[in-house]
Amino acid sequence: MLIDLSVLVTKSKNGEALENEKSVAFGHLGTHFDVMNKQFPLEFVNRNGVVFDVRGIRDREISVQDIDIFRVEPDMFVAFCSGFIEEFEYGSKEYFTDHPHLAPELIDLLLARKISIIGVDFAGVRRGIEHTPMDQYCADHGVFVVENLCNLAFVLDQQQVATCLVHTYPVNFSGLTGLPCRVVAEII
Repeated sequence: MLIDLSVLVTKSKNGEALENEKSVAFGHLGTHFDVMNKQFPLEFVNRNGVVFDVRGIRDREISVQDIDIFRVEPDMFVAFCSGFIEEFEYGSKEYFTDHPHLAPELIDLLLARKISIIGVDFAGVRRGIEHTPMDQYCADHGVFVVENLCNLAFVLDQQQVATCLVHTYPVNFSGLTGLPCRVVAEII
């Protein structure tokens, strides 16, 4: 079974996103990679993935204690299902300003485990002024951040943790800090 994890961007959602977030410019619209100054390796197109259910965590950062870190292996696509994109529509002001975020210690541990991609169903692994520096930090460690995923709950299918094969296809642009992409989970 294939599940599209890419957010649908309509003309109205595009306009709303541009109104509510300055950085949604070309390359950062909808589901996208924050590539910073790096090239996306073609071998990252297909990755074993793990999705963690972190729904309900709103009053604090998502931490190492919220996941089973031993499920994370090198080269994986590690995704976090917060349910936020289903609560607050993509493009809305709340979506860009009040989203969950990952604790720096969790990000460091994921990088230490040599993963390939971090995927989130919200606007970034960190909020506000910490967003761009953390994206760069991940990129400098060879890890790409994919923002604005959706339908992760379908991958979980009532489980706390689920595995799948993740196919990620970024648009072949160069010189941008963001690459729109299509992300599809394959349940095997």
